[in-house]
Amino acid sequence: MPGKGNLMLTGSLGDVMKESAQTALSYLRSQSRRLSIDLRDYEKTDLHIHVPAGATPKDGPSAGVTITVALASLLTQRLVRSDLAMTGEISLRGRVLRVGGIKEKVLAAHRSGVKQLILPEQNRNDWLEVPEDVRRKLTAHFVRHIDDLIPLALRPR
Repeated sequence: MPGKGNLMLTGSLGDVMKESAQTALSYLRSQSRRLSIDLRDYEKTDLHIHVPAGATPKDGPSAGVTITVALASLLTQRLVRSDLAMTGEISLRGRVLRVGGIKEKVLAAHRSGVKQLILPEQNRNDWLEVPEDVRRKLTAHFVRHIDDLIPLALRPR
């Protein structure tokens, strides 16, 4: 929306998720040329991320990759694939970091009908804790960096 280049974060976000959103935007801005993000009007535009309140507290780093993909989608005008789920913490240099609860997250994604997953490479061993019959029905993509994440998550132009 028209503004001054601000990032507004509202809703049920704890400090860790706010930091993830700020980190995601900083990384995408720093790599804007390579990612084909046009920042010419950035200082005239505000971004607003709102996470509605829900039954699950939202204060962990696991949404870092998801927030990054959502912002990349907005800034590149590319759609996010609808057949995947993702989790992972991000660093300011674009690394995708280990998170907890992989088995539970994978099982929830499977129950929801998801067929593709994006998980941190550092969680590859946790994938083996998921029952084999569930693993056979899913395709897991293990990523080390946001640069690996974006092509998997966004549809081509």
